[in-house]
Amino acid sequence: MQSQLARLRRTKRMTQADLACATGIKYNVISEYESGRYYPSMENAIKLADYFNVSIDELIGRKELTAC
Repeated sequence: MQSQLARLRRTKRMTQADLACATGIKYNVISEYESGRYYPSMENAIKLADYFNVSIDELIGRKELTAC
């Protein structure tokens, strides 16, 4: 998740503080998500996915499974 969140944030040319302000998630929490120390609650995952207009799967870096 950390690499996806940082990538999405950098794509919008935002700082962690900018993202915190835009989503209402505290700056230090954004930092913890990006460092991989913590994973977002469902509520915060939804806020982040909505903000970036991506699915939660994409936000956490989940790849589509292929059939055998």
